[in-house]
Amino acid sequence: MSFGAVGLFGVALIDSSVIPLPLPGSSDLLLLLLTSHRHATLASTAWLALAAFAGSMVGGFLTWSVGRKGGEVALEKYVPKQILGRVTGWVKKHGAWSVGLAAVLPPPVPLTPFVLAAGALKVGRGSFLAWYGAARVIRYGFLAWLGMTYGRRIVRVWEKDLAGWGAVILWVYGGLVVLGIAYGVWKFRRSRTNGMREAAAEVA
Repeated sequence: MSFGAVGLFGVALIDSSVIPLPLPGSSDLLLLLLTSHRHATLASTAWLALAAFAGSMVGGFLTWSVGRKGGEVALEKYVPKQILGRVTGWVKKHGAWSVGLAAVLPPPVPLTPFVLAAGALKVGRGSFLAWYGAARVIRYGFLAWLGMTYGRRIVRVWEKDLAGWGAVILWVYGGLVVLGIAYGVWKFRRSRTNGMREAAAEVA
């Protein structure tokens, strides 16, 4: 919250990447909270929505690139087996449109598996960016409007009933974020080590 648009950019980037966050839709929640501030103006609200959009585009493109380079191996590493078949089936049938749909719908609809599948199944970069970008504009634009229009009422309820738990919630969430990033780095390094071992075994 204290980093404003810069913090929102970072959270949106991570939220659209293969690094797991403890709370799905963290960038949505942060955008709502920031635009609910009593001093928020139309210009600052638009700036916050743009920061969320930019971070999500960077994170989404990096995730698409991981799928593009890793192919089916990347899907098996990062996508749960119970949804892998359905996700790949949707992307094969509908292409970039399926990514746009996942990018505009709120949790619990998973986004990362669709973005990875789009890269792995060779959905074109231009088509992916167009559908993904349009969906994120719609989503973050709506959330920014929602926060600015109705968010102040929610903030008043928070300050009245939950303010005493604010510090506890913040520290718990911060700890979970750190654990999530550490897990993502560990998983990446482990997959990279396993890949190098497999390549060495093939050469041998």
